[in-house]
Amino acid sequence: MQRILTKTHENAEIEEEKLILSIFVAGISFLNLNQKKNLIKNLDSPHSLALLSIEEIFKFAQCDFKRRAVWNGAEGLRLAKAAAYQCKRLGIKILLHDDEAYPELLRQIADPPYLLFVRGDEKLLEQRCVSVVGTRRLSHAGRVAARKFAYEAVLDGCNVVSGLAVGADSYAHLGALDAYYDWLDKSAAENVTDTELLPGRTIAVLPSSIDNIVPYTNKKLAASVLQSGGCIISEYAPGVPTEKWHFVSRNRIVAGLSPATVVIEAPAGSGALITADFALEEGRDVFFHEAAFGVFATRISQVVKQDLEKSYAAGRVSKFKMENTPERFLNNGAPVIKDYRDFCVALEEMPGLRSMVPLQGELFT
Repeated sequence: MQRILTKTHENAEIEEEKLILSIFVAGISFLNLNQKKNLIKNLDSPHSLALLSIEEIFKFAQCDFKRRAVWNGAEGLRLAKAAAYQCKRLGIKILLHDDEAYPELLRQIADPPYLLFVRGDEKLLEQRCVSVVGTRRLSHAGRVAARKFAYEAVLDGCNVVSGLAVGADSYAHLGALDAYYDWLDKSAAENVTDTELLPGRTIAVLPSSIDNIVPYTNKKLAASVLQSGGCIISEYAPGVPTEKWHFVSRNRIVAGLSPATVVIEAPAGSGALITADFALEEGRDVFFHEAAFGVFATRISQVVKQDLEKSYAAGRVSKFKMENTPERFLNNGAPVIKDYRDFCVALEEMPGLRSMVPLQGELFT
């Protein structure tokens, strides 16, 4: 019996070391997924990584040395150990890029997260999803559109993915929650037991560490996501401080989890359009809700455009950001939809059918 207990203890220690090493490697921000995979092949423990010089890290990762990269092995090891402890304490699940539970659609993008930290039901990540994004400066029509689209999607059994930001993201999550609780009330009243009619849930992707809700004002909304059976995910371990570039990096995950992204409203330079770009780069579908071209949305877009033009003239923003508009996507064939049902119809249509530019066949008529 003592021999069995000793062996079990040893196995637990080995698993703990593997966990800490994975978190340690995941936290190296100057390496991409493939470089991290190359690096970990040359390591047998988190302590061996802590002892490496930055030059050795780049050598083992099989990539060119970046002079601006910063490395502190001892501090990295301390943070990885603290993160592993927090994951156990808070019940945070960790999905490694080659785990079976890691979402396949996300695994297929150009640079998927090395690790995913998950609170809630990780099985949702492998189910049918649609990503809903939009601006923080949302018109009333946009708020209604985001909420209604998510509501109908969840009642159809589809999970709604968004970024928990203020604006379109929040209204998409709220619509999904409304649908789930309305379904519960109706099922209880009608004594429904058919498991084939289960609703979807909502998935929130954080730009921050998994234990830190950003923005703080959406902390209550995040709790509601978990209470409804949804999930919250992040590629950042507990304790990792939030950086500005995390917000753009988060967008690739939002786009990567779904075969299609729906933009509710997005004036020029909006982060939602960056998400749309990520989706297109990965061969996913992008749709625009008609609310994006309503009267009030157009007014907001005009104000944003004027601000961007001033910022561009002052050298504060790039020309691409100023010119990155919904019209650019429409001119390249992105369809416009009215609601979730119309979205489902558009998914089955031939590409280009709703395009603003003529189909190739029409050029010769």
